[in-house]
Order: sequence, then structure tokens, then C-alpha cells
Amino acid sequence: MDDKFKGRTAVLTGAGSGFGLECARIGARLGMRLVLADVQADALASAEQELLGAGADVMAFRVDVSRADEMDALARAVQQRFGAPHLVFNNAGVASGGLVWETSARDWEWVLGVNLMGVAHGVRVFTPMMLEAARADPAYRGHIVNTASMAGLVNPPNMGVYNVSKHAVVSLSETLYQDLALVTEQISASVLCPFFVPTGINQSQRNRPPGLQDADAGPTRSQRIGQAMSDKAVGSGKVSAAEVAQQVFDGVAQRRFYIYSHPQAIRSVQTRMEDIVLARNPTDPFADKPQIGADLKKALRAST
Repeated sequence: MDDKFKGRTAVLTGAGSGFGLECARIGARLGMRLVLADVQADALASAEQELLGAGADVMAFRVDVSRADEMDALARAVQQRFGAPHLVFNNAGVASGGLVWETSARDWEWVLGVNLMGVAHGVRVFTPMMLEAARADPAYRGHIVNTASMAGLVNPPNMGVYNVSKHAVVSLSETLYQDLALVTEQISASVLCPFFVPTGINQSQRNRPPGLQDADAGPTRSQRIGQAMSDKAVGSGKVSAAEVAQQVFDGVAQRRFYIYSHPQAIRSVQTRMEDIVLARNPTDPFADKPQIGADLKKALRAST
């Protein structure tokens, strides 16, 4: 696998923690040049120092992926320093829950801005660079990996804004894969759909911009319940971020589109697809774990 990555350039958003950092660590071991992008300055600086210490050629860039101008600046800096990247990992993401009608306008702007537009900007700014490199060099090979979620393939309740953002990333990624296939054999794409993995995403509020805070209202009851459930589920995850990062590199090496952290979770996706094909009402997502569903219903229906 080393020959596919050694001496190549990887751009990784959300590189200060979680999947982004673990993929950067693997990239460093494989001899890749690394572009680390993150909105959290201290985490980014720590990652940069670690990977420089490991001997990697590193460029760190603080960027809010939801901002088109900042992603444009990142692309220019990458082009100037390394030229077209070979691997782009559009990974930065945030989490937010609650009943869908309790999602504020600022919630929608923040979550869709990072989770969806961050990926869209990554595709927009780097794909043309990669296509130009492919035209100039028949030996060039490139790959784009977008981080979605199992919540991009099913629709867990009390997670509406997050589900919407991740379904959109799956759609964007599938379309990107097909669009690339129309114009080149040298560049392809994958979508990463992790389940509950301890990455810190459940603490996303730490990086929420002040202008998109709902300081006056505060979290609703359903949002507090959703946060507690997320903390428990993510914190108890048995698959590590490092293991998922290895799955990403294996998927890229094999040019595999769908990358799953928990293949057993596909049963829920199959049930949803059958619901659609058979035009039946959506199946109870807690059919296999009725106590969790009963507890959630009780909590949401309880008086404040």
C-alpha cells in the first residue's frame, strides 16, 4: 500500500482530532506530505507539532470550512506549496440534535455550513486542481473522501438537522463519483459512513462561531436529551478513530466507494430501502432495542 501514498500530498479537514488526525498519522507513516486544516487553533497546532516530530512535511492552515473565501485561500496555499493534492479528505463535521421543529435558523446554518458546505467547498476547490494534474500527467492518481455518517443512510429520530446534512453528503459523494467517472479514470471518490466512534464530535459546540450561537434561548429539552444520548453512544463506541482511519486508507487503496466503520449497521439501511421500495411506512428504528425507544419517548413526553 505504501507505493500508493508515499510522496503524495493529502489535504485533511478536521485534522486536529478524530478521523482527520488519525488519517494524518497514517499518512505521515506512509511518507505523505500533509496539509492539516482545522478551525480549532490549539488542536491544529498540537497536530502540526506531533506530525512534524514524526518527520512529515506538514502545512497547517486554520480554516472554517463553511466559508467559501477561507476554502479558496486554503486551495491557493496548497497549490503554491505542494501543487495538486492526491488525496482530499473532506472530514470536518459537527453534531447537533433535537426535535426537527426545534432546530433554530442558526442551528441549520451552522450544521449545514460545516457538514454540507464544508464538503461542497472541498470538492469545488480541489477537484479542478486534481483534474488539471491528471490531464498534465497520465501517471497522476487522485482520490476524494467525504465524511458522511450512518445517519446519512438512515434517519434516527431526534437528530433531524444532522441527518439532513449527512444525507446530503452521501448524495453529493455519489454524484461526484459518477461525475468523475464521466470525465476521467485517474480520480475517484469515496464516502465514509461511520457509526458511533469516540472522536469528540459530540462536543462540537466548543467550536461553534459566536455569531451562530443561540445564547438567548439555550438548548431545548429535546436537544439536551439528544446531547446526553450522543455522549453515551459516542463515548461507549467500541471501534476506535484509528481503526476507522485505517479503513479509509484501505478503501482508497482499493478504490472502494462506500466505507463503513460498522458493517453490521447496514441492516438498518436495508430495512429503510425496503420501506421505500415497498412504499410502507418507516419502520420503528427501535424495533430491535425497544427499551431505548421507550425511554426516549418517555423523556420527550415528560413535563418540563
